[in-house]
Amino acid sequence: MPWFYSKKEEIDRNTLKQLVIQAGEECLKRICKKPHKILLLPPDITRAHSGAGWITNLLYNYFSPSAEVFIMPTLGQHVPHTEEQNLWMFGDIPKENILIHNWKKDGKRIGTIPAEYVKQTTDGKADWEIPVSINRRLFEEKWDIIINIGHVVPHEVLGFANHNKNYFIGLGGKDMICASHMAAACYGIENNLGNLITPLRHCFNKAESEFLRQLPDMFIQLVMKYNLDGNLVHSGFYCGDDMDTYLMAAMQSMKENITVVPPLKKVVAMMQGNEFFSTWVANKAIYRTRKAMADGGELIIIAPGLKRFGEQDEVDKVIRKYGYAGTPEIMKLWKENEDLQDLTHATAHLIHGSSEGRFKITYAPGYLSKEEIESVNFNYLEYNKAVDLYNPEKLKNGFNTLANGEEIYFISTPSAGLWIK
Repeated sequence: MPWFYSKKEEIDRNTLKQLVIQAGEECLKRICKKPHKILLLPPDITRAHSGAGWITNLLYNYFSPSAEVFIMPTLGQHVPHTEEQNLWMFGDIPKENILIHNWKKDGKRIGTIPAEYVKQTTDGKADWEIPVSINRRLFEEKWDIIINIGHVVPHEVLGFANHNKNYFIGLGGKDMICASHMAAACYGIENNLGNLITPLRHCFNKAESEFLRQLPDMFIQLVMKYNLDGNLVHSGFYCGDDMDTYLMAAMQSMKENITVVPPLKKVVAMMQGNEFFSTWVANKAIYRTRKAMADGGELIIIAPGLKRFGEQDEVDKVIRKYGYAGTPEIMKLWKENEDLQDLTHATAHLIHGSSEGRFKITYAPGYLSKEEIESVNFNYLEYNKAVDLYNPEKLKNGFNTLANGEEIYFISTPSAGLWIK
């Protein structure tokens, strides 16, 4: 069971602050009474709307008078934050106390999830071993307390985000990230979304049990939902060091973050310009709506911050080269091309980002050109025209009837939920 939790219609900021401080107090009681060195593991900027940034700042200022405190955003393969982004998300935490995870260089192999176990859990869809490779600083430095801070929400790879995903993806090495993403993609994105324990989560739970027992760690798991005014608010706070801390949060998220709708013919999704700069992350609009889209429907993604496809140059190059071409074509290309074999997490991304020809995907980007968008098999809508037609400031979450009589379904924060029919 969690150490403690709170579940309400809405947890206001002052109450949330009290819960965060209580979590800090519990760490001192249960893990280390007089810590010298503490590591905080928050999500990256694409989860900034969860409040994880200011929560991390609160924990930093709670512990820092008596301990050395570092934070390491769990970037996975995302690009590191700029100093300005860190300041915006984490406030006054000194830049020298913010560690950068490099997914290519920092991984240390501590074990393996056997191929037979992967094959068994994925019903034979994936038959390779998954190396357990995590940022070496977790093991090569003496940490007295490690605190994971995260937002539990439906997720395309693990069913629900967070918990040990913070380690195995957020701080994962290249070999682990590539092998695990491809296994999840082969099992099928729609088979993963919104399930409590997916095949890859089974694998990660096994790896945590076998290889991370020595870590002095715990988890703060946040749940959010839309209130009656259409605002995203906190509704759950789970604090503890066991699997139930994740499961209870995920079960709440399952009830509050999965919206059942009739088949949607036209969806307009808004991807915030200060969080989503690449299709690598902005494609969450596709993942979270694909199970709700009507055959022949259209998903319009308004993305004012969109500047690139991949988070890294080599991944951007792969996306531009092959495009979102659908599972059969990408699987064929994967077997024939070394770049896709080397960057299998990018291969998995190309699979996830395709509608498989079932519905139309239209991007309205702030920076990418019409030629660039269409070259990767998306449709293009000029950004200013999109905002004129579908002004996010005038739309409410859910069904809207426009002045011309057209009915659309608007989603202001697709990454915070899952829509199914």
